[in-house]
Order: sequence, then C-alpha cells, then structure tokens
Amino acid sequence: MEVLKQKPKNSGSLYGENAHVWKLLKKERKPLDFLADIEKTFLQFDLARNEIRVYLYLARSGVQKAREISDTLSLHRTETYRILRDLEKRGLVSCILEKPLKFTAAPFEEAYDILVKTKRLNVQLLERKKNELVELWLSVPHKKAEPETKEIFQILEGEEQLILRANEIVDRTKKEVCVLAPDLGLLRLYHSGFTDNLERISKKKVKVLLLTNDSPKSHFIAEKMGLSDVKYLPVKSDDLPCYILSDKQELLFSIKNGEDHDSGLRRKKEKISFLWTNYNTFLKALQLLFVNLWDNKKSSVAKELLKVSVAAK
Repeated sequence: MEVLKQKPKNSGSLYGENAHVWKLLKKERKPLDFLADIEKTFLQFDLARNEIRVYLYLARSGVQKAREISDTLSLHRTETYRILRDLEKRGLVSCILEKPLKFTAAPFEEAYDILVKTKRLNVQLLERKKNELVELWLSVPHKKAEPETKEIFQILEGEEQLILRANEIVDRTKKEVCVLAPDLGLLRLYHSGFTDNLERISKKKVKVLLLTNDSPKSHFIAEKMGLSDVKYLPVKSDDLPCYILSDKQELLFSIKNGEDHDSGLRRKKEKISFLWTNYNTFLKALQLLFVNLWDNKKSSVAKELLKVSVAAK
C-alpha cells in the first residue's frame, strides 16, 4: 500500500482559510430539521419536550395568549399554564399583565445563554459538594479494591462519552498516541475540540501519530491541527477502522459511526458506539496494524488485520 505524501489538487481552494469549508459537508435541510436539532440540544438543559415546543412557538410567533398556544400545540389548557409558569421561572418566558394574560418569549440567543449559565451554575454547585460527598463515602465501610490490574472490555455509547473518554486517554498518555481515523471520524474529533488536545500534548514531547485516508477534508483538518507526523492512505474512508491507541496500554475503538439512515418518514441518526479496552492481545494486534500501515508494508499480516478491524465495525 503506497502512502501518498502530496496534497490533492485544489485542496487549498476548497479548504483554505477564507473558503466556505463546510459547504461541502452540509446537505440541504428543511426548517423542521433545524428545529429538531434545537429541540435535541434543549433536551440537554433538562427541559421537557412540551416546554421546548411552547418556547419555540412563542419565540417564532411573538406575543400570544395561553389559549392560542394551547390550541395551536394541541395541549390541555391546564398543562399550558403550568408550562408557561415553569418557563417563566427559568427566565425564558415573560408574562404581560393584560386581560387576558399574554406571554412573550425571551430572544433565542438570550434564552440559550440563560440555559447555559444555569447549567454551568449547577455543575459548579455539584463540584463544591464533591469533597463533602467523598468524605461521606469514605466513612462508609466497604471492601478494599484489589490492587491488581485486570484486562477488561467496556462498551460505551454516545458522542459525549466518546469525547470524554478520548480526552481522558490523551491526558494519561506519557509517550505515544496513535490515531487511525477516516476523514469523517476525524471531522467529528475536530469539531469536539479533541484535536486541540492532541496538538497540546504534541508540544509536550508526546509523540502523536495520525493515519487517515487521502482526501481534501483530512488534509484540511491535519493542517489545522499542526501535527508533523501525519500520513495519508490511498483508501476509501469506509475501508478504514477508527481507533485511538495510547502508550500500547489502552484503546478506544469505534463500533458504530453514528450515521444517518432513513426510518419511515423521519431521518434517524444512530448513536455512536465504541469499545474501550486494555486487553493486551487486542492492543498488540491493532498496534501491529498501525505500524504496518504507517511503514507502508504490503505484508499479508497488515491486510488480514485490516480486514479483521473493518469486520469488527
């Protein structure tokens, strides 16, 4: 397998600093698709779906009476008033003192800032309680943990867990981290800020090796990361597994990539699933795969390992 070192033609014009980079990555989407994304994000702020529906309706339609909201969204009048009171307590809705009462929503940007600040405050309060809770936990009699290290497999799900675990692995890396990722997987890591973490440790004498497929996207992301040890493989992105291997001691391996697929009338996105393990035999196999691909060896061992890795996805 030959490793390409030259950039693809026109990659600069497609992915330059002043180019509309993500136009190539976006698809035409309907307004309801964007509202679905907003709803999904707002759910992370502990808002109920009907609360989100009421806020978005008010934010789009302006001042409304409770009856109009109730009729439009097909909600019971009592539930509508309860939702409006709860949204008002959170600073997302205001009441206009007229007869009958009318309600107006905070501007979207302001409402989002309120939700973020509230979430941040709750996290800070939880952090302050940590020492107190740890002391309480230590006071409870429990069996001491065994000092020996065991080889384990752990299946995790969700993009948040992926990024959290990937950053934890990088923070623990002492000597070398190997990243094998197709351009779409690399793009996800780039948007999450994980690649900034890689760039940070590379400046602290930790060796960061990146293998990806040869495409304008991967070249653009690699250049933005500022890494020196990058190689591009002349293969399709679908043919590459995606994993992070740290110090030959722990591995994060993608099982599902969270791709979109049609399900009935709605487009559904599968959750990302991945495997974390310190199982020595598995680590050695994927380390050997990485080395063979990096050194551009056309051995049958590298081919077979690539087949095994792709099949595991």
